[in-house]
Amino acid sequence: MKIALDPYMLRRTPLLELPRVVAGLGYQHIELSPRDDFLPFFLHPRVDKAGVAAFRKELAAAEVSVASVLPLYRWSGPDEDERQAAVRYWKRAIEITVDLGVNVMNSEFNGRPDRAAESEAQFWRSMEELLPIFEREGVRLVLEPHPDDFIEDGIEAVNLIRGINSELVSFLYCCPHTFHQGGNLAEIIRNAGPLLTQLHIADSFDFRASSGLRYIVNPPGSTARIHQHLDIGQGEVDWDLFFQTLGEVGFDGIATVCVFAWEERAEDSARYNLDRINKYLAS
Repeated sequence: MKIALDPYMLRRTPLLELPRVVAGLGYQHIELSPRDDFLPFFLHPRVDKAGVAAFRKELAAAEVSVASVLPLYRWSGPDEDERQAAVRYWKRAIEITVDLGVNVMNSEFNGRPDRAAESEAQFWRSMEELLPIFEREGVRLVLEPHPDDFIEDGIEAVNLIRGINSELVSFLYCCPHTFHQGGNLAEIIRNAGPLLTQLHIADSFDFRASSGLRYIVNPPGSTARIHQHLDIGQGEVDWDLFFQTLGEVGFDGIATVCVFAWEERAEDSARYNLDRINKYLAS
């Protein structure tokens, strides 16, 4: 298993200093999530070839690799102009990923849950344009259902990915989204089987608890989705079951620590979660 760090809580660290900082925290791998000077959220990439080359040099010096590149674009949104723009952004992001020497990208389905059929149609339209590029470049695409995407349920997401019918498209199980995916952690992982190639590791509370009154959002009837990205053990994800099930299916992919809740102690959080994962794996 390749344990990576999502350095979002360290995004104010200059890009060329990031590999050294990550190495100092005990990690050998990074999942490169959106940052304003590289791949911003929902906008065209900002980095140029010189920036990519300089970053590669610092990665090599720190003996850290980029395990995966994570862009987020509105490639399944009902708005066709936004979808076309997102496809353009994706194409440049794939170029950057190849220039980095990385062969894995992960992202979310995006789209709108209240316009799910329309969003899915947009998703397939985007895949028709992008899948040949992923296949030509030999880049794996790993997808996760996210709260408020057009597809949120874990089993449904696995089935959709299976329907893409490409050896280069697989499934990411995101632990902090466990309760929005249906709460059936082991069932989703077992259903995915070899399609499961990547994990996001952070804890979260079950928003469904207390008759749906664990969190109260006003006005009543709001469609807002609530979840957390906490340190392991701070929420209600069943970590014993999680790691046990990973062992059952023989998972050997990328496991990314993606805690976002504690920027004031980001480095301590990163060290703590790496230690907890290693202890679970050892047991």
